[in-house]
Amino acid sequence: MRVFIAVEIENRDVLNKLISIKREIESCGGRAIKPVEDENIHLTIRFIGEVPESYLPRIRECMDMMRAVKRFSMTVAGIGVFPNPARPRVIWAGVVDGVKELKELRTIADKCLRGIAQPDRHGFSPHITLARVKSRVGSCMRDVIERYTDTVMGETPVTRVVLKQSKLTPRGPIYTDLYTVDLE
Repeated sequence: MRVFIAVEIENRDVLNKLISIKREIESCGGRAIKPVEDENIHLTIRFIGEVPESYLPRIRECMDMMRAVKRFSMTVAGIGVFPNPARPRVIWAGVVDGVKELKELRTIADKCLRGIAQPDRHGFSPHITLARVKSRVGSCMRDVIERYTDTVMGETPVTRVVLKQSKLTPRGPIYTDLYTVDLE
């Protein structure tokens, strides 16, 4: 099974703003992008990858260690791209407040999941993926990204982390919540 640990966008107003911006990106990008489905918008703490079901108890134990992190708020702000504006592959919304706590959750996951999770080729940069870029984007898309570069979408509480299963389908991934841990 393919799994990851995530934080959901608990403030509905922030989520709606992200969905609105994503739709604007989608209207500009056409077939050049693959938007994230509205119900799948989240912030990934740690992608674990394909694991046998027998690993789930160990993953749950690791997540239980995250209970020690106090609930906090994160501020979602700015739209950007990975790896760079000349050749974007991912369009994302950033996080400005709450980064320290998100990194604390990630550190717990990384230490505890050694030998279980796939190695991470990139450092942890908290972000919320809105779309993946499949081919060159035009000036409309660049204009939308630039327009929202400094926009604050709002503050959202982070009260829990969720283990999600991701089943890949031709229409996009289907996520199922497998385990939830409430933060202190």
